[in-house]
Amino acid sequence: MRPIDDSPIVRDGKVLILAMDHGLEHGPVDFEPVPETIDPSTVFDVGTHDAVTAMAVQKGVAEAYYPSYEDDVNLLMKLNGTSNLWMGEPDSAVNCSVDYAVEEVGADALGFTLYGGSNNEIEMAEEFRKAQENARKHDVPMVMWSYPRGQGLKNDRDPETIAYAARQALELGADIAKVKYPGSPENMEWAVDAAGKVKVVMSGGSKTDDYAFLKQVEGCMAAGGKGLAVGRNVWQRENPTEILDALEAVIYEGASAEEALDR
Repeated sequence: MRPIDDSPIVRDGKVLILAMDHGLEHGPVDFEPVPETIDPSTVFDVGTHDAVTAMAVQKGVAEAYYPSYEDDVNLLMKLNGTSNLWMGEPDSAVNCSVDYAVEEVGADALGFTLYGGSNNEIEMAEEFRKAQENARKHDVPMVMWSYPRGQGLKNDRDPETIAYAARQALELGADIAKVKYPGSPENMEWAVDAAGKVKVVMSGGSKTDDYAFLKQVEGCMAAGGKGLAVGRNVWQRENPTEILDALEAVIYEGASAEEALDR
């Protein structure tokens, strides 16, 4: 990894990525709780909040919508992804090249999913290597969605598995590792330690209530994590600005979940 604190996607050493690759990864069902979010413009509007350091989307959404927001939103282009219709061992097609993402669309950073433990891990790691080395040539950060998954993996939230996922990000050259929250600050600290100099951010996961969500983010930060990559826990809310205000307090100001909600 390389120092990225001067990157557009980092604020005061911290990161808050607003992810909207769900239309490909999960399908339109994720937009049903707040139907207007099926229009990417609605979520891009949310992404202009000061707390958000980058928006993560797939190529087609970036091409169609990012030109209208390039002055207000930093773009994190997901290079790979697959639909929920796929029923085989976890894998992700490479849908965009580094050159196209940076030179043609204007990406400020790149994202790549690695399913450690999948029968397709070897191929995915080789694809990541090609993307990572090309990202270095363009001097843009590489974010790894490090998600252990596969037929031989019994518990993808086991603390040892999450720490391994964070370590894979370091070993393979990511700048930021997105991992699932392993249940406690102590377990998260293990993952942070395993990642070395790589910035570890927690996955936002499925929507939960404000306090439970913010409490996890607080635990991540207390463990040495550097922020959050979140989708549904922001834009599935009727008022996403309120939760982003609270996240800003927890991530950048060191507030507790209680303090953030009382503001």
